[in-house]
Amino acid sequence: MITLVRSELYRMATIRSSWLSLALFGIMAAAFGIPESYFWAVFVGLGAFGIAALTVAQSHQHHTIALLYLARPRRVTVLFAQVITTVLVAVVFAGLSGLTVLVKEDGSKIYFATLYVVPLMAVFGAAVASVVRRASWLLFGFGVWFVVVEGLLGRLRWNLPISAYLAAVGADTETFGLLVFIMWTAAALGVAMLALPRDLSGD
Repeated sequence: MITLVRSELYRMATIRSSWLSLALFGIMAAAFGIPESYFWAVFVGLGAFGIAALTVAQSHQHHTIALLYLARPRRVTVLFAQVITTVLVAVVFAGLSGLTVLVKEDGSKIYFATLYVVPLMAVFGAAVASVVRRASWLLFGFGVWFVVVEGLLGRLRWNLPISAYLAAVGADTETFGLLVFIMWTAAALGVAMLALPRDLSGD
């Protein structure tokens, strides 16, 4: 497991587009946190999902996942290694980009609440990407889901994944929102584990 996590971290660090995107996104997230701490929390949540989704989906699209499966025939080990990798990167991303929020007098509550929930968002993103396996489909579907279903129809009040995340990191952090998001994350991870035996030839 440790070897797989280390190799995934090395792969992300040696791909220039990956760390440049992380750096740019981190600067943008920090800038969003200057006027309003909650904007940072929203931006970091979307960023954590994107980091996890792209990391896992690209390994399927570029067929590097096949090499990992050859090295580790137990696919669940590979999945959890990818999940751990995305969690580590997402937490570092959130922790560093949120320094502009932490120094604010009223920002520490949202900062630490977000650090607590961001790992769940990374797990959720990695699990969904393991099922969808196409970065373009996933990001497009996520955008439509967030804007149309949760935003326009649900008005961010329904007990859906992103709405629950936003409730969990809000100024008045809701325990119920956190519990709902934990359930969505567990469900996504369960579906990802069930989908592991799926053939890779069609991806």
